[in-house]
Amino acid sequence: MSSDWLGEDRSLRAAERILDAAARLFTERGVAATQMADIARAAGCSRATLYRYFDSRQAVQLAFVHRSARRVGTQVTAEIGDITDPGERAVAGVLASLRAVRADPLLISWFRPGDAGLAIEIAQTSQVIESIAGGLNAPDSGAGQSDSALLARWLTRIIVSLLTVPGRDEDEEREMLSRFLAPLFAPTH
Repeated sequence: MSSDWLGEDRSLRAAERILDAAARLFTERGVAATQMADIARAAGCSRATLYRYFDSRQAVQLAFVHRSARRVGTQVTAEIGDITDPGERAVAGVLASLRAVRADPLLISWFRPGDAGLAIEIAQTSQVIESIAGGLNAPDSGAGQSDSALLARWLTRIIVSLLTVPGRDEDEEREMLSRFLAPLFAPTH
């Protein structure tokens, strides 16, 4: 094994440690209130070290969201993997995404009233979140490549909307999604 590989492994571990510290602070203080100096202190490193890995607070936030989104995406994909009907798959995927985020204190902290604006901003720019939403689009739904990307951004907005302004309960959210989202996935002739 080369020393480059060992250096890369060490860098990944350090970045993960920083993201873990940031995650704790996001939960305790809120995303908007967490500063780079706070993250460095919680991670047990200097600010210079923190800036070596992440050049800004937004970079830390994006890295945290990407890491969390990959985990949620894997979970959602496993949960909806056997659903073949495109509309049912989209509804089940959105509901599974909502449950996963709501069940995780680290993730739901992004949707507090003072932090929701950050979540919306990141959702609009994050390719990882778009790929999760894109995974809800069944391959046989008839969406073209550019339509698929647009659909992914739209599904991301639906998820963020329901996280920031939830329905009364999951049954109401399921009903709304079944009536207004699922028909969009019906095959066109």
